[in-house]
Amino acid sequence: MNPADFSQFVEITPSAPVSATVHGWRAKCLQRLIRMDLPVPRSRAIPASVVRAIAAGRSLPEAELGRLIAEGGGLMGVRPSAMDPEWGGPSTILNIGLNDACHRQLTERLGAEAADALYRGFVQSYAIHVARLDPDMFSDPAASLAEVLDAYQDETDEPFPQDPARQLGEVLRSMARAWDGPTARLLRQAKGAPADAPLGLVVQDMALALGPGVTGSGSIQFIDSVTGTPRITGRFRGQTQGRAVGRDAGSIYLTRDARGPSLEEAAPEVFADLVRFGVAARERLREEMQIEFVVADGVLSIIDAIRVQRSSRAAVRIAVALARDGIIPPDQALMRVQPRALAELLHHQVDPRAPRDLITRGMAASPGAATGRIVFSAAAAQAAAARGEAAVLVRRETLPEDIRGMHASVAVLTERGGMSSHAAVIARGLGLPCIVSAAGIHIDVRARVMRAGTRSFREGEEITIDGTSGEVLAGAAEMLEPALDDSFTQLLDWADAAREMGVRANADTPEDARTARMFGAQGIGLCRTEHMFFEENRLPAMREMIFADRPEDRRVALDRLLPMQRADFTNLFRIMDGYPVTIRLFDPPLHEFLPHDREGMRELAESLDLPLSDVVRRVEALSEYNPMLGMRGVRLGITVPEIYEMQARAIFEAAIEAGRQGEGVVPEIMIPLVSAMREVELIRHRIESVAAAVRAEKRAEFAYRLGVMVETPRAALRAGEIAAHCSFLSFGTNDLTQMTYGLSRDDAARFMNSYVGQGVFSEDPFHILDQDGVGELVMIGAARARAQKPGITVSMCGEHGGNADSIAFCLRAGLDYVSCSPFRVPVARLAAAQETILRRLADSGRAEAGLDSAAPPAGV
Repeated sequence: MNPADFSQFVEITPSAPVSATVHGWRAKCLQRLIRMDLPVPRSRAIPASVVRAIAAGRSLPEAELGRLIAEGGGLMGVRPSAMDPEWGGPSTILNIGLNDACHRQLTERLGAEAADALYRGFVQSYAIHVARLDPDMFSDPAASLAEVLDAYQDETDEPFPQDPARQLGEVLRSMARAWDGPTARLLRQAKGAPADAPLGLVVQDMALALGPGVTGSGSIQFIDSVTGTPRITGRFRGQTQGRAVGRDAGSIYLTRDARGPSLEEAAPEVFADLVRFGVAARERLREEMQIEFVVADGVLSIIDAIRVQRSSRAAVRIAVALARDGIIPPDQALMRVQPRALAELLHHQVDPRAPRDLITRGMAASPGAATGRIVFSAAAAQAAAARGEAAVLVRRETLPEDIRGMHASVAVLTERGGMSSHAAVIARGLGLPCIVSAAGIHIDVRARVMRAGTRSFREGEEITIDGTSGEVLAGAAEMLEPALDDSFTQLLDWADAAREMGVRANADTPEDARTARMFGAQGIGLCRTEHMFFEENRLPAMREMIFADRPEDRRVALDRLLPMQRADFTNLFRIMDGYPVTIRLFDPPLHEFLPHDREGMRELAESLDLPLSDVVRRVEALSEYNPMLGMRGVRLGITVPEIYEMQARAIFEAAIEAGRQGEGVVPEIMIPLVSAMREVELIRHRIESVAAAVRAEKRAEFAYRLGVMVETPRAALRAGEIAAHCSFLSFGTNDLTQMTYGLSRDDAARFMNSYVGQGVFSEDPFHILDQDGVGELVMIGAARARAQKPGITVSMCGEHGGNADSIAFCLRAGLDYVSCSPFRVPVARLAAAQETILRRLADSGRAEAGLDSAAPPAGV
C-alpha cells in the first residue's frame, strides 16, 4: 500500500482535516460533536482510499496497526462511515483487543461474570462477522465463554487470535470486503447510492459499560419518531456493552416513570447532561439527533449521534419546528421533506407500531388506509353505504360503471391493473386507498369469495387496505389520524411562496372541487364531464340519445341533460370562485354507457320500449376492437355534434349564472384526442356558434378560452399549427404515454415488473413520466406551440402532474402549470417549490454549495 494513503488517516480533533466525502458521515459527525466539547472517546478516521486498498487485498502495515493499538491503549471498536448514512454499512465490531490477558485483568477489576460476558460477546461477534462462521453456532446467549472459545477453535482449527493488531487487521479487512459484496451493493443502490459509493471507517476507543455504580449503555432522542412531537424516548441498559448483554443486564427508563427505576433518578447529573447535549446537537447539527452514550460509574461518554428515524408526519413537524426556531431557513425545511410523504398525511395510515396480519401485497396505487367489509359489486357497495357500513370494493378490475360503487366505498382492491388503470386514477381522484395488481388473489364473483394462497375471505368479512405500502391486511388494523395540522399548513405556505409553477386539480364533481380548494389548488385543470353521465338519473337520457337515429331526436334527449350539466358547471364555478376551470368535452366511446350482459340489455329494451333485438344490434354496432383508439373524443364531437353543442351551452349558461353571484368566470373548454388542425377548426366554429346564440338569448356577455388536450403523438408534433386556433394546450400524459409506447395502461401491469426488473424500462412509464420519449414529445409540442403563439398557456393534466420527478421535468420544460388529483395537489406544490429552489441555486452559481445547505449536514 502506498504510504501516501495514510496522509488522510487522521485522529478526529476539532481542527483535523476530516471530510465527509473522504472519511464518511460518521467521522464528520464525530468531529462536530468534539467541536461542541462533548465527551467523545478518542477516534481515528480511515479514509475511503485506504478501505478500497484493503478490500483489494492489501493490508495495513504492521507498524500502522501497532500505532493504532498503542494510541488506543485499550479496547477499540470499528464503525462504518459511508458518505451518506442512508447507505448503511457493515456491522460495527466492538471490544477489539480483548484476549486472555485482558480478560484476566477485567476479571480482577469487574468480576468474572462481567468479564466473561464481555469476552464471550466479542468472540461471538468476531466469529460471525469477521471469521464468517455459522451464526447458529455462535448465537446462543446461554453458552459459556469456554464453550464459545472451543467452538471457534473447532471451526477454524486454531485458537482465537490473541494479538490485538491481528484482530484489528482482520476486522478492517472483513468490513472493507463486506462493503464490496454483491448483496451490500444491491441494497445501497436501492437507496440511491452510486455503484462505486465510498466507505470510510472509524476506529474508536471503547468506553466500557461494565463496573460499579451507574454503568451501562443506551440511546436517547428528544422527538417521537412517529408523531414528531417533543418527547424523550430511548433506553438505558445497565451493565451492557453494545450488543453484548450480560446475563443479569436489565433495562431502566430514561425519565421518571411509575413503572420502575429511571436514569433520571439514578444519575440526575448524567441525565441533565444528556438533555443539554441533545439541545446543543439540535442547534449545531441543525437536526433532531439520536445520541448513543455510555455511562461508566457515573461518567458519561458520547459514542455516536445519528439522524432520528422518522415517519412522514414526523418529518414535516421536525422540519417546520427547526425553521420556526431559526435553526434552518424555510427553504431548507422544504428540501427536507419528501413530496410523496405529504400524500400520506392526507389520509388515515396504519400505525407502524401495530401488528399486521398480511394477506397479500399489490401495487400501491393510491395512498392512505381504510378498513371495511368486502363487497364484490358497485351495487353491494352502495347498499353497504346506505346501511352505514364501510365497504372495500374488490374487483378483478374496475369499469366506468363502477364509479358509483367507488364513491360508496372506503377503499378499492383489484386483481389486475396498473398505476394508470381506471381503478388507480379514479381512486386517487376520490382520495380512496387503492391497491391494484394484487399478487396471488383470485376473485370468485359467483361464490362471493376472495382467495389468497390458502386463505379465503367471504363477502362481508373485514379487511384493511394500506394503499401506502400496498399491503392487504386481515381484520381491522390500528390507524393514525390524518395530520393536516399547523405544521402541514405552514410547510405548504412556504412552498407556495417559493414555487414558480402553478398547480391545479383534476376535479369532476363539486366534492372534488371543494377538496381541491382545501388543498390549495389554483383552479381546475381538468374536469372530465363524462363521469357526470353515469349517475342514475342521467344514464337513461344518455342511453336514449345513443339510440336516437336523427339529430333532432338526439337533441331532445340531450335537452334533458342540459339543466343537469348546467347545474354541475355552475356549482364548480361557484366553488372555484374566480379560479380558472378547464372543462374537457365528452371523451369516452358511447358503448361504455350501454349494458353488455343479456339481462342488462333486456332491461334497457323495456325502458326504451324497443325490441330486444334492436338493442342487441345497437350494442354490437357500437362495439369496437380497440375502443381507446376508436370513436371517442373529438371524433365523436365531429360525427355526433349535438353532444358538444349541449355541453358548450351548459358551460356558457353556467358561467353567466355564476358570474352574477361571484367573481368573473372565464371557463376554459378543452377538446380531447385531437390529432389534426382541421378537427380544432370544426369544433371551434360550432362552439363559437353556440356562444353567439347564448349571448343573444341571455343578453349577457361572457369570455371563454378554447384549448386542446394533447394526448396523441401527432398533436404534439403538429402543435404549432394547432396552437394557431386555440388559447392553451394541456398534455394528457396518460393517453400520450399509452400511444407513444403502444401499451395499454390497463394491461401493462401484467409484464411491467418484468420489464423494469430486466432494465427494458427504467421505471413504469405510467407512474413516472418517460422524459426521453414522451418527455421529448412534450418539449417539442411546447416549443412549436410557443413559436407559433408566444403567449399560449402550456400545461400538463395527466396523472404524471402529481409525481415529484415528473413535476421537476415540467418546470424545466417551461410549463405554466400542472394539474393532478386533488389529493396530490400538496405533493405537487412541494415538488414545484423544491425544483424552483434548486433552479435558483444553480442559476446563482452556487449549485454545489446550495445543495449541501439544502440537505441535512453530513453525518445527520
